[in-house]
Amino acid sequence: MAQGLLKQALPDANVISAGLGALTGHPADAHAIELMRELGVDITGHHAQQLSRATAISADLILVMDNAQRQEIQRLHPATTGRVFRMGELAKFDVPDPYRKARPAFENVLQLIQRGVEAWVPRIQALR
Repeated sequence: MAQGLLKQALPDANVISAGLGALTGHPADAHAIELMRELGVDITGHHAQQLSRATAISADLILVMDNAQRQEIQRLHPATTGRVFRMGELAKFDVPDPYRKARPAFENVLQLIQRGVEAWVPRIQALR
């Protein structure tokens, strides 16, 4: 959902979604697809992938959902230090993982991601 919203807000940016424990090759959850469709964003082509060393090292900015992810990425890829931030960094919140939960959990996560995107997009645009 974060990738879809960021791509929509920053169409010229190279936005990649990757995880630390991603179920490689799996599509987005049906709840996520439905919620994003309601916002006019198509994520049906999304397939999970693991964060590779090359992607981590080449990224200008890595947005994660929680502090544990930030710490793990920096542990695995020390060169990313200073470029890894939580989606909710500016408002000091984590985004919980809605995996295998009902639609209300995905709705809550989407609201948090939207808040994060709204905070990050102007900062990203200012750097471009």
